[in-house]
Parts: sequence; structure tokens; C-alpha cells
Amino acid sequence: MSLKFGTSGLRGLSVDLEGPASALYATAFARHLLAAGHAQPGDEILVGRDFRASSPAISAIAIAALRKAGLAPRDCGELPTPALALLGLARKAACLMVTGSHIPADRNGIKFYRPDGEIDKTDEAAITAAAEAIRAEGTVSDAARETAEDMGAAAMALYGARNRQLLPDGSLAGLRIGVYQHSTVARDLFVSVLAHYGADVVALGRSETFIPVDTEAVSPQTVALLQGWAAEYGLDAIISADGDGDRPLITDETGTPIRGDLVGLIASRFLGARAIATPVTSNSGIEAAVDGAVLRTRVGSPYVIAAMNEAVAAGKTAVAGFEANGGTLTATPFAVNGHVLAPLPTRDSLMPVLAVLALAASQKRPLSQIAAGFALPAAASDRLENFPVETSAALMAELRSGPGPLAAFLAPIGVPQKTSDIDGLRVTLEDGSVVHFRPSGNAPEMRCYVEAADEAAAARLLQAGLGRIREWAAGR
Repeated sequence: MSLKFGTSGLRGLSVDLEGPASALYATAFARHLLAAGHAQPGDEILVGRDFRASSPAISAIAIAALRKAGLAPRDCGELPTPALALLGLARKAACLMVTGSHIPADRNGIKFYRPDGEIDKTDEAAITAAAEAIRAEGTVSDAARETAEDMGAAAMALYGARNRQLLPDGSLAGLRIGVYQHSTVARDLFVSVLAHYGADVVALGRSETFIPVDTEAVSPQTVALLQGWAAEYGLDAIISADGDGDRPLITDETGTPIRGDLVGLIASRFLGARAIATPVTSNSGIEAAVDGAVLRTRVGSPYVIAAMNEAVAAGKTAVAGFEANGGTLTATPFAVNGHVLAPLPTRDSLMPVLAVLALAASQKRPLSQIAAGFALPAAASDRLENFPVETSAALMAELRSGPGPLAAFLAPIGVPQKTSDIDGLRVTLEDGSVVHFRPSGNAPEMRCYVEAADEAAAARLLQAGLGRIREWAAGR
């Protein structure tokens, strides 16, 4: 079975999830909720999904398993993950979201939420243990499918209202914004919310076939598509999101994507955050760019949430977080546009999109100029897909085995000066540039992140880093 917890939720092959595996993990989640006191028998649990071809079947299997386990599932249909989580917080209900986020269409996944928000690593371990116990019992062997009461409209209404209060009316008037709709569940909401604020909206690239869009490593083909649209339609920006709508994608007026960590930084400033949790993969210039504490974490929303919770427990206020993909989280209330924005401790794509567009509208400057004005170190990232997990593990073990093997591996690139292994291996080179190797936590992928003095140097360093990974793997 291919299923595994990664940086955010359970992931695996769709062919596995469309069978008893979904029933197994849905049952395990229900048992954990009941055993830990997060739910009582008969409590409702909200179920949502993305637009992948496999998601309706997996959702129906989960609904049947949850009902059999003693909970009362409510079907929220296709909707963004943050919309589902927001309704769960409002109703004090647990949630289960069927989504593979940005990974290829032959894969899918499940995200889990307690009534108070996204599960943490302790919950993941408990769910895994419960699944092993159920497997040993042999009590989940089928993949029965059921429907449930539809609550999708309530979730979308609540999430839409939250985002229609963030800016003054007419704030985006004068901006011409493209929405790359592809197959993200946020596509229609993006259009309606931007129109609400007065933007001239151009809907682009809608697809009824699932298209995986990784907002943290946008493919050259997607960049070319975005740049072509920007020129053709005279756009000020193009926005989009990944499959389940919790990771934003924003381009400047040329169609060139803006880095996710810069999007998160702008969103944090928009909120007035005083304590910010962000992974080690976010730009190293973040600390100098914010007026407040920066808490570095491992990659994955559970780690960002844990750091935010620690900040709140320590008495800090105005606590937010963001990942290198731009998904932004809030742990405390924020006063925004005369309204109180309730905490939403899960990745959100729409609020950071609005924060960036509002900045462009207020400054009346192109987004390319605004992005350049932050003067962060130039950064780039990409991944090698279909890279076996075992190969990634062997590479990381060799690089961590001592200064000799690391220096030999990096010899064609530069001389290592210091390292950090908070998550993967982040190496600062003699010239001050950074190369960071990290296996994906939820897919057979090897990621490389770099920082350098300028964009050209970052691009060269990225290709060199990926090239060394390829050469090492080929020589095994």
C-alpha cells in the first residue's frame, strides 16, 4: 500500500485510496477522535473533496466508514480546504478533506481536522496506530460508498463572507486580473471575490480534467502559459491556486510568478503580524524584513501550526504563519478593515492573494517593482519528480555522513561553510549562497531550494544542484 503521512495529510496512489484503504484511515480517524475526546458518538464530521477524478469515490467511501464508526458525516462537496476548515471551526466539528493538493492526478490524499483545527504530528501517529490495530483486527475489509447531507453551500458562504470583508469596497478597481482556473476548487470563488472588489476579471484556462499545479515549483510550461496570457490580455496580475485551494499562485504584470515566501511576507504585513512562523525553506531575508519575531520550523503546516501555538502559549499576540508556497495561517484574531478576522490555523490562499493585490492597487505600481523593492536574496526552487524515496534517503544519509562526502558532492558547485538539518540539508557556501536539498514529505520527489546574489546566479545554482542530484543517482 502506497499511503503515507507527509508534510500535510495522507498521500498515496488513487488506486489504493479508491479501495478499503480510505475506509481504514477514515475509521482510524474516527476512533482517534472518540478516544481522545475530540468527538462524541453521533457528532457531525464534515467531508470535502477536490476535482480529481478519484475524489468522489474516496469521499463516498470515507462517508460510509465514518458513519459506521459512530459519527454523523456531512458532505460539503467540492470546495477549498480552508473553506471546509473554517466551517469546521465555526460548528466545532471535525473535518476530512479528500485531496492530493498539487501532486499528479494518479495520486490523491486525505487531510484531517480536529474540531479545533488541523491535526498535528501526534495525531498522525495516533491515527497510524489505530489503522494498524484495525488492520490487525480485520474489521475493515470493504469499500462501501454512501452519500450524506449536503453542507457545501454553508461552507462556501462562510468562507466567501470572510474574504469579502478584508478590503474596502472597490479596492481593486482599475486592476485587470487574470484567474488561471484550471482545476482548482477555488476557481469560481476567486472570480466572484475579485469582481466584488471592483477588479476587471479575465477567466483563463478552465479545465474539466485535473491539472496538478505546484505553486512552489511552477513548471516552465505553466510559466510560458501565464506570460502569454499576461501579454495577450494586458493583465496587471494573474492569480491561481493548487488543487484544493490552500496554496496561492500570483504573477506580476509580465506573468512571472512571485515567490510564495514573499507572498506570505506581504500577507503578514497586511495583517500586522508580530510573530511569524515559517519553514526553514522560506527566504533567509525574512527576518530583516519584518517587525517582529520569526520562528523557523520544519516544512509542513503541522510544524508551522505547532510553532504558532507555542507563540500563543508564550503570550504573544498577532500570531500568523506562512509556508514557502505562500499559504498563510492565523493563530490569533486580527483586526482588518474594521472587522475581526477569526483565527484560521490552516493554509489559506485567498487572503494572501487579496493582500498582494491590495498592495498593488494602493501603491499604483506594477507588481514587478513592488516585489523588487523588498530586496530579498534571489531565490529559486524546483524538484525532480518520480525520484524514489529510497534513493532520496540514501542521498541524504551520504550527505550527512560527514564533511568529506558533502564537500565531494558539492565540489563542482562550491565550498560548504555551514549546514543546517532542521529539514533536509541546508548548506551555506563560501560565497554566501545557499543550496538546500530536501526529499518531499508526501511524494516521490527530491526538492532543491537555492539563494544567491541575483536571479541569474540563483537559476545557475538551482540547475547545478539538481544536476548533482541526477548525477549521483545515475552513478549508484
